[in-house]
Amino acid sequence: MRDITVHSDSTFSPDSVPAIADFRADPRGFLLSLYAQAVRRAQPLHTLKDCLPQPPRGRTVVIGAGKAGAAMAQAVEALWPADAALSGLVVTRYGHIPPRPEHLAERIEVVEAAHPVPDAAGMAAAERILALVQGLTADDLVLCLISGGGSSLLTLPAEGLTLEDKQNINRALLESGASISEMNCVRKHLSRIKGGRLAVACAPAQVVTLTISDVPGDDPAIIASGPTVPDATSCADALAILRRYAISVPDAVLAQLEAGALETPKPGDSRFAGHQVHMIATPQQSLEAAALAARAAGINAYILSDEIEGESREVGKVHAALARAVAQHGEPFAKPCVLLSGGETTVTIRPRPAHTPKGRGGRAGEFCMGLAQALQGQGDVWALAADTDGIDGVEDNAGAFVTPDTLARAETAGRKVADALDRNDAYSYFEAIGDLLVTGPTNTNVNDFRAVLVL
Repeated sequence: MRDITVHSDSTFSPDSVPAIADFRADPRGFLLSLYAQAVRRAQPLHTLKDCLPQPPRGRTVVIGAGKAGAAMAQAVEALWPADAALSGLVVTRYGHIPPRPEHLAERIEVVEAAHPVPDAAGMAAAERILALVQGLTADDLVLCLISGGGSSLLTLPAEGLTLEDKQNINRALLESGASISEMNCVRKHLSRIKGGRLAVACAPAQVVTLTISDVPGDDPAIIASGPTVPDATSCADALAILRRYAISVPDAVLAQLEAGALETPKPGDSRFAGHQVHMIATPQQSLEAAALAARAAGINAYILSDEIEGESREVGKVHAALARAVAQHGEPFAKPCVLLSGGETTVTIRPRPAHTPKGRGGRAGEFCMGLAQALQGQGDVWALAADTDGIDGVEDNAGAFVTPDTLARAETAGRKVADALDRNDAYSYFEAIGDLLVTGPTNTNVNDFRAVLVL
């Protein structure tokens, strides 16, 4: 078993990964070091300082949600003037609170809730956050810390919906193959806090949103379903998505959507006047950091895109075709080289026979299975795909490695990639051959990271 585990407790530190490994002598180590560079670039303490406003005349209230929420809150605490008042509440995923430096006083409360399916703790946190911003004045400042995962963590069902309804709808969306923009369009219209509604509740205070992007295109209206920015989508859009993927909602909510009664605040709404949004980390920036490190190690690096979407296994096949062209023909890039990409792919859960165990795994693992299947043992091609938050789906791994002998080693272990794909069972497939990457939470989230090395 060769599973790579790079954490000593529950928290991954990119600084714990050694300097860039030799790409010829240690391809896996080289790919891991590129991943660490990408994660390091997105750490809130490294990126947030230049975006903080001056303390206001009145109160400063910090609110937020996301997988990076606790790390962002600690960064604000570290950078905010010690003599300036600071308080608030941020919600993050279970297990995603980093160790607190001994010298750092706790001024912002952090609570935990479930992701990707919301729970009662997330709903309670959303209610508390909404209550915190009531009664503010124009002299007050609201700092809103937003990162990926906030949609599930900041849940407050619309009138006529129960938490159980939201959980069922969320599960159906996650298994449908819908894109992140489609899922968040629905979430915004079925919420009392998303889609700009939280910012409206803060009025007349100034709102400054600091966000880490985990979505293709870095649209703040999509990240965590945009609780503090106006929403250009409509009830009709949400209704069309629900119908497209055959997702049912209670009749009373369906009627509200059809009547436009669950509409969100729109661009141009005066209640957003003077609000600011700062993107403190993006997928492209992390890919550029990895590319820079690779070039410094003496190998050409090419960023394909930071906005790749689609079925994970199919995206894997496209990357495989490109890698094979480079390996066999030296086109469109000369070898050796490393191909980098990001974005947010999707996994459509396949129907399975009754009494068949549900597969385990996420987008990164599914990508790796599609890649390995299409590479068919192509020599001198190595790859790593991992989620930059350290969690691939709902498992404990960040992602997985692909090597020239992945298929052969898996066959020896009694695993066929086609069968694993049919079951969406990437975790078990790569666990059997020791090719999981386990980091634990990284305390940031700029979504998918993929690196394909062609020697």
